Amino acid sequence: MSDASEFDTDRRHARELLADDDLTALHLGVVHEDETVDTVVSRTGEGDERLQALSLLATHIRSVAAEAGADPEAVAADAAAIAGQLDDLSVKAMTDATEGDDR
Repeated sequence: MSDASEFDTDRRHARELLADDDLTALHLGVVHEDETVDTVVSRTGEGDERLQALSLLATHIRSVAAEAGADPEAVAADAAAIAGQLDDLSVKAMTDATEGDDR
């Protein structure tokens, strides 16, 4: 996980990106104390909404895969499997499940 200064830099960068008036779509997830607090998905009426949603998802999967040092296809498959099984997912539950796999 990122250290505090890197997190602050990334959060500042995210705020700069969100301040851009040319945005056509965004997907934001907020986590507080290992629990998902809220997610926001929004797009303008311009363009193909399905394509924008898939583009946002693909970008997120690629960034998660890069951070984890994993293959994007594997991350996408795992995410799809998890999404199909769980209604509410916390970061702590994911961490506990991952740690349980290592035993």
